[in-house]
Amino acid sequence: MVADLPDALDPSGWGNATTFPARPPSITMALKFTLAPLASIQITSIVTDEVDHFTPSPSPLVGKAPGLIGGAVPLPEPRCGASHELKMDRLCCGALGLSLGISAVPADGVGGQGRKPRELLFDAGPLGDLWARNASNMGYDAGKVEHVHLSHWHRDHSAGLEDAVRMIAERKKEADGQVVVDLHPDVVVYRGMKTPKGVVSMEANPTVGTLEEAGAKVELNGDAHLVLDGTFLVSGQIPRVTEYEGGIQGGVRLNEDGEWVEDELIMDERMVVCLLKDKGLVIFTGCSHAGVINVCLHAKEIFPDTPIYCVVGGYHLADATPERLGSSLEDLMKLEPMLCMPGHCTGWRFKFMIEKEMPGQMVPLVAGGKQYQAVPELKANSDIDHIKGNE
Repeated sequence: MVADLPDALDPSGWGNATTFPARPPSITMALKFTLAPLASIQITSIVTDEVDHFTPSPSPLVGKAPGLIGGAVPLPEPRCGASHELKMDRLCCGALGLSLGISAVPADGVGGQGRKPRELLFDAGPLGDLWARNASNMGYDAGKVEHVHLSHWHRDHSAGLEDAVRMIAERKKEADGQVVVDLHPDVVVYRGMKTPKGVVSMEANPTVGTLEEAGAKVELNGDAHLVLDGTFLVSGQIPRVTEYEGGIQGGVRLNEDGEWVEDELIMDERMVVCLLKDKGLVIFTGCSHAGVINVCLHAKEIFPDTPIYCVVGGYHLADATPERLGSSLEDLMKLEPMLCMPGHCTGWRFKFMIEKEMPGQMVPLVAGGKQYQAVPELKANSDIDHIKGNE
C-alpha cells in the first residue's frame, strides 16, 4: 500500500525506488537533526472532540491522571461527612479541534537543564474562551509555555491562539511577557470547502498582527527545525508518498484576488516529533491532512534509525472510505508503533480497528485528560509527580 521508498530510507524493506514520487523541494534530507532524549512526557489534552472522564488507560505504558475527581472542590463546611463537592462547571468540555500541552522532561545530563520540563503548546482549538476555560479547570500552567506550535491554518486548530497567547503572556509578565509562536509562512486567512450548496467558508484564521498584539513573538518557518534546545523537531513540508492519502476532497482557500481556489492537500501542515529515551519517536500530528502514514514515513525519513514509539493527534479518517481505512491500518501496523493516541478527526471506526488488530496499544485522546509516558527508571523517582499532574 505504500509507494516505493529509497533503500536508505526504507528500513522496513517496502521498496527500492531511487526517488520519491512527486517529491517536493525540501532541505530536510540535507540536514542532520539530533533530538535530546527525554525521560518522560506528559500530554495535557486541553481541547479535542471527545470527553471521557471515566475510562482508565487501556495500556500499562500510559498513565492517566484522574479526570472527573479533578472537578471536586472543598466544601466550606462538611456535608454529613462529605468534604468535597463535584462542580459541573469545573469539568472540561469537548469541541471540534485540537490543543495539546506537551511537557517534556529531559533525560539526565541533556541540555544543561537537569530535569526541568520543557513546555510546548500544540495548537489551540476552535474557541479562545473554551481553551481558557478548560486550561483553567485542568490547572494547566500557561505561564510555563515556552513555545507555541500551529500545525496548520485551519480554524479548529488556530482560533484559540489569541486567547491562549494572551493568557500565556499575562502569566509570563515577570519575564519578558512574550512567547514564541511558530507559524508556517504560507498564511491562509480563509479556507473552506465545496458543497452542493456552493462554497462554505470557515471563519478567518488569526493573523500575524493579531497574535503579536496578544503578546506573541511570531516566527515564520517553512523548513524543518529544532526548538527548545533540541527537545522537539518541527517538520517542514510533509511529502505525499502513499497512493491513497489525498487530502481533503473539495478543500478550497481564498486567494489574494478574492477567488476560491483548490486547496485539497493543505501543504502548510507540519508535525512535531520528540524522542522518548529507550523507546523511540513520539509524533504529534494535528489533522494528518498529508495522511497519517505519510506523516509517519516522513518522521522515519528524518530519523531512519529510530523506531516510532507513539503517534498522537488527529489521523483524519473519520470520513474515510473502507478501502482507505484498511490501507491505513495495514501500513500503520507495518510501521510497528508501540502506542497509538488518536483523537480529534480520527473517527470511531479507525479507533475500533486499531483496538481490534493492535489490542492494548490504543489510548484515545479525550478533552480534560492528562496522560503520561515515562521510561521505567523514572517511575521510582519523585519527578513522576510532575508527570502525573500532582502539583
